[in-house]
Amino acid sequence: MGPYTCKECSALQIMEQSHTTVISNSLTNGISIRKSHFNGIIPPMPWFGMDIGGTLSKLVFFEPKDAISEKTEDETQLMSNVTKYLTKNSAYGKSGHRDAHQQMDNVKICNRIGTLHFIRFPTSEMNNFLELAKRKGMAASVSTVCATGGGAFKFEENFKNELNLKLCKCDELDSLIRGLLFTVASNNNECYFWSQCTEDEQCSTQEYTFQYNKYPFIVVNIGSGVSVLAVYGPNNYKRISGTSIGGGTFLGLCSLLTGCNTFEEAIELAANGDNTKVDKLVRDIYGGSYSRFGLPGELVASSFGHMNSKEKRAQVSREDLARATLVTITNNIASIARMCALNERIDRVCFVGNFLRVNPISMKLLSHAMDYWSNGSQKAIFLNHEGYFGAIGCLLSFDERYKD
Repeated sequence: MGPYTCKECSALQIMEQSHTTVISNSLTNGISIRKSHFNGIIPPMPWFGMDIGGTLSKLVFFEPKDAISEKTEDETQLMSNVTKYLTKNSAYGKSGHRDAHQQMDNVKICNRIGTLHFIRFPTSEMNNFLELAKRKGMAASVSTVCATGGGAFKFEENFKNELNLKLCKCDELDSLIRGLLFTVASNNNECYFWSQCTEDEQCSTQEYTFQYNKYPFIVVNIGSGVSVLAVYGPNNYKRISGTSIGGGTFLGLCSLLTGCNTFEEAIELAANGDNTKVDKLVRDIYGGSYSRFGLPGELVASSFGHMNSKEKRAQVSREDLARATLVTITNNIASIARMCALNERIDRVCFVGNFLRVNPISMKLLSHAMDYWSNGSQKAIFLNHEGYFGAIGCLLSFDERYKD
């Protein structure tokens, strides 16, 4: 895979120089484009990057903290209004949320220093998001936003019709890798691993020093589905595997089996369930461990294997079904990740994606699987910004686009 470029952005750059000038005169009461000191074009605020996934949409907002004298009064007021609304609230409408704990300070974007804010909402609520963005003037002074994910294609006309906004579509996996490398380089506390993950009382997270300029490593991106990438350099990676059984599968099956409506509700149910009432373990078949091949008795031998018994079906709870669903999907992902690491002969494996948000159960399962099946030679590495790397990568594409 080649360098991180947004082909549409390159083609649009000259076009937008004239287009945004017209928009600034007709829609933003005279807000003008500002010239940068490197002879590029600095676009008017606000600056966003979007990752519109199959289940969840992620929005990264850059809030400048430096003082730039060439701001117009109108631009200053517009930016103040948008910033105040986005940063003074943690919830937007019924389903939009700002992850305040994810905030990144002193970040440099487009030669400006500022803060990154992270916002998410269900993709199913896209129409409500567009209505809110229009009402709050978020797109009043910009004509293009860099976006990635399948929704950048699916909702392209909606953005154009509702906000008069063009989506500059960036490659999803390019954006993911670019955002991840930038975040790890910018945040010393980004990476961590779980220690003693099978011992509830002693289990804890520990900081992991990730040498982002050392290659190769594997990225397992768990969203609605799963993609596994082998990264060999800053501009060199390949997709080596994946599966359709991911976070979207978990929520879909949980909704069918338990009647839950949200990811958070499904995780809460799972946290209070017992998958061993649903899954058939090695000990249920052998009466203990299968020592010859190193299979411990508590290992799942057949996911949902007990559910062919009418008697056992009558004994399980919604919580048990949710836990078994989560364990089934997580174990499948762990197996794929481990086999990919073996095939590529790569030791470092990073797990990212919004499936891991508020989901310590899966993180502990992934940690245990990687540690156990590698005889302690591999750790599952996790990142604090989980599912926002695609949106961050889009914001960086936006940055590159306005440089010479």
